[in-house]
Formats: sequence, structure tokens, C-alpha cells
Amino acid sequence: MRSTQAKASFPVAHDFDRREQFAIDLARRAGALGLKYFRDLENLTIESKGHQDLVSDGDREVELFIRAAIAEAYPEDGIVGEEHASVAGSTGYVWVIDPIDGTANFVRGIPAWCVVIACASDGEAVVGVIHEASTGETFHGHRGGGAFLNGKPIKTSGAASLEEGSVGTGLSNRADTAKVAELVRLILAEGGVFFRNASGALMLAYVAAGRLLGYIEEHMNAWDCLAGMLLIEEAGGAVMKPDSETVLSHGTLVITGGKAIFPKLQQLCSTAFAR
Repeated sequence: MRSTQAKASFPVAHDFDRREQFAIDLARRAGALGLKYFRDLENLTIESKGHQDLVSDGDREVELFIRAAIAEAYPEDGIVGEEHASVAGSTGYVWVIDPIDGTANFVRGIPAWCVVIACASDGEAVVGVIHEASTGETFHGHRGGGAFLNGKPIKTSGAASLEEGSVGTGLSNRADTAKVAELVRLILAEGGVFFRNASGALMLAYVAAGRLLGYIEEHMNAWDCLAGMLLIEEAGGAVMKPDSETVLSHGTLVITGGKAIFPKLQQLCSTAFAR
């Protein structure tokens, strides 16, 4: 397993900052729309897409709102989202969106969900925004520009021991739950603590802000992880680099953390996820 060491080569980033500011504003407006549904849960229509995988009309309407704004501002860009079909673009840029990450929380009245907007170039994120509407926290950044929380710089944890904090763990219905149980056992055996709030994107943002030592999930879709992984890199952390050729269509293994703890997390994952 390899971590990110050298920065990837990207086109001249003339408009990364402009795209980031657009995404921040859009995520906040989308979050405000999401809050309207969140405060009217008794009238929300909820469906199941699989084991612990829910969708509501709030998810779909917020995604349509985000897509419409992107289509107006960047009509030639592509769009990949969780709830609606992908849109092909011609610029090489693709917006990767999850209107409400943490739907299981959202539909049960738990204020731990977020709007996720990333912009990718050739399969690698260049802009990432994660907005937690219930708290008003917006985690944001662009490639080469650092990572921020509501405009203030953030950085990943400098801890070198699992005893110094908590590790976020994800649970995907596309992966073997027994391996997650083994990972949790290994974390506990090292004196660590596991953390889960049912929003992978939000936990990635917490890693970028140094609140969690790291975050691990055997499989995440691009709309859940690209924004957060970029923020972790820009906050000085380490991530498993996804395959840029397949991440948008097939997702990826996610291992992230502060640079000092990252080798230990890789080691634990090599054991827990071994086939």
C-alpha cells in the first residue's frame, strides 16, 4: 500500500480558487435547502437502496439544486452524483457531489450529515468542500492552496500513537463486515478508540481538522471521499492514492491519517483487509 508522497502534476490552476469559492457558496446554499427538509422530517419520503443505505426526496432535490447551479456556472463540465445519472463534459473537469452524506442520520433527526462537493481533473480532486449545515462548519480547500475551516487554516493530527486519539471507521455494504470488525479489534488492541458517526465525508473532514487521527473504509464511492481526501492532503496528512482511471466509476479503498500515524494505519489495514 502506498501513501501520497509527491504532488501529482496538474494543469495550471488559474481558476482553482474561483471554483473553490463557487463550491463553498453552493454547498452552503444546498445545506440551507437540506435543513428545510431536515426540519420537516414527518413529511419526508424515505426509501431503502440496500442494507443501511437510505435515500430521501431531500437527497434528490438537493442534488438537483446543486446540478442546476453547476450547469449554469460551468455548462461544459461533467457531473457525477449519487442520486442522478452522470453528465459528460468537454473541459476535463468533473464535479463530484453527494447532496446529503449521512442520510441515515438525516432521516432520523441526527444532526451529523453534510453536503459534499468536489471538482476533479483527470480523476484527481482539485477542489473539495464539505459543509455541515447543522453546525455551520464548512471545510474547504483546493489543490496546492491549503485546507480551511470557515476560512481558518486546519492541519491533521501530529500524533504518532493510536493511544492519542480516535480513528474513524466506515462500514460499506460493498465490503465484508467481518473485516471491519477485525480492524476495530486491532485498533483496540493497540490502545486506540474507534469512532463512527455514519457520515464518511464528515469523518474525513474531521481528520483534516485534526479531530480524528485517521479514517479508514474498505470501499467508498468517489462522491463520498474525493473532497475529504484532498482536504487531508492539503492539511498535511497522508492518504492512499486512488486509481484516477477508475475512482469516479468504481470508488476506492480509503486509508487516511496524519503523517506520523499513517504507517500504523496501513499496517492494521494490511492485516484486517487481507484476502
